[in-house]
Amino acid sequence: MKITVPPRGYEERRRDVLARLERELDIWVASADAGGLPFLVPLWFVWDGEAVWLCTRPTNPTGHNLSAGRRTRLAFADTRDVVLIDGEATAFTAKDVPAAAAEAFDAKYGWDPREERAPYSFFQVRPLAVQAWHEVHELPERNLMRDGVWLA
Repeated sequence: MKITVPPRGYEERRRDVLARLERELDIWVASADAGGLPFLVPLWFVWDGEAVWLCTRPTNPTGHNLSAGRRTRLAFADTRDVVLIDGEATAFTAKDVPAAAAEAFDAKYGWDPREERAPYSFFQVRPLAVQAWHEVHELPERNLMRDGVWLA
């Protein structure tokens, strides 16, 4: 495959990442247990403009790992339009989650995890680093955020 388009600039890549955070339905969530055993699962998510909100059962490996370890890497499935988000997760029970976060799940998916019979935990993931690229020619400028701050 031959690359025929020029690399996107920083602003275009940032706009593209923010647009995907608004429109995508699923995001891959990577975590690890205390022994370093990795877990990778797709989850529904919502973006509130500053953080990604995830929801899963607290007894699932991902729920346990995010509660205990807090660090995670998020990614979208498209390998030709890569977005990687490294972040720190804060856990909330269904009782203490901000109403706006839970209501955002209901608005986006028609599902309010607080109404489930089994308990669910919510996780607010604040981005610390964001990388985005199309093909190899965008790799040198892939970093969009470091230490929680957009670079431009």
